[in-house]
Amino acid sequence: MTTLLRETANGNTDSFAAFYRSTRPRLLARLTFILHSPVLAEEVSQEIYLHIWIAAGDYDADRGTPMAWLMMFAHRRAVDQVRSEQALADRERAFGRRQFPPDHDVVYDEVGQRLDERAVAGEVCKLRSRQREAIELAFYGDRTYAQVAIDLDIPLPTAKARIRAGLKTLSRRLSSSSYDLP
Repeated sequence: MTTLLRETANGNTDSFAAFYRSTRPRLLARLTFILHSPVLAEEVSQEIYLHIWIAAGDYDADRGTPMAWLMMFAHRRAVDQVRSEQALADRERAFGRRQFPPDHDVVYDEVGQRLDERAVAGEVCKLRSRQREAIELAFYGDRTYAQVAIDLDIPLPTAKARIRAGLKTLSRRLSSSSYDLP
C-alpha cells in the first residue's frame, strides 16, 4: 500500500482507486462504529479520501503503515463530526431550531463578510501573477492542488508551493492591515 500512496502523490488515479478499493471496507466499518450512521460514515469517508488524494505526498512510512495513517485521519474526522453534531444540537436546544441568539446582528455580520471579501480580493490582485493564478484556480475555481497543477501545466509540488506561498503572503498582508466596522 505504500507504493500506492507514493503513486497517488504523483497523481496516479489508478493507484488511488486501488488504495480506495482495498481500504474502503475497513474505513467504513470504523467510521460507522464511531458515528453510528452508515450514511454519515459514507459522507465522512468521501472527505477523508479527498484529503488522502491531496495529502498522499505527506505520508511518511517511518511513522506508520498506510492503513494506520488512514485510520488516524478517519478517527480525527469522525471525532470532529461528532463534536460538530453535538455543538449544533446544543445550539438548537439553547436558541431554538436554527435561530441565532437575540444579540446576533445579521446585517453587521453581512457587512463584515463583504468587507473581508473585498480585502481578500484586493490583496489577491496584488500577488505575483503565478501565485495569483494558482490561488484563483484553487479557491475561486474550486480546484484541487492536482487540478491546479494540470491546468497550469506545472508539477504538483510547484502548484502546492505557489498556493502556500500566496496564502502566507495574503495572511501576512491581511493581518497587518486593519479595518473596523463603524
